[in-house]
Amino acid sequence: MHYMLLIYEDESGYGDGADSPEMKAIIDKHMALVDELGDRQVDGAGLQPVATATTVRTTGGKQVIHDGPFAETREQLGGYYVIEAPDLDAALEIAKKVPLRLDGAIEVRPLIVH
Repeated sequence: MHYMLLIYEDESGYGDGADSPEMKAIIDKHMALVDELGDRQVDGAGLQPVATATTVRTTGGKQVIHDGPFAETREQLGGYYVIEAPDLDAALEIAKKVPLRLDGAIEVRPLIVH
C-alpha cells in the first residue's frame, strides 16, 4: 500500500531560505532518510515557502484566487514523501524517522490507487 507522509512545521525556523545552515542541515538528514528507505520511497519533494503559494478556493460554485496557502497556521506544509509500506503500522514507523528541525507533525495518509 502507498502512504503519503505530509511534513508540517514552522518554516520560519529555517533562517534565510535554501542557503541557510539550518536548511542545509535538515536537507542532509532528509537525504540520509531517502538512502535508508531505498525502494520503499515512491516519490517525495520539499516545497517552496508559503509566500510562493496560490490557492484557488471554491465557495458556492464561485472560484476566487488567493495569494498564500490554503490555511493560515503556525505550521506550514513543507514537503512530502510517498512511501510503500505493508500497513499503517509500518508507515508510522517510517513517519517517526522523518526529520524535523524543532516541533512539527507528520501526517500519514493512505493513497487511493487505481
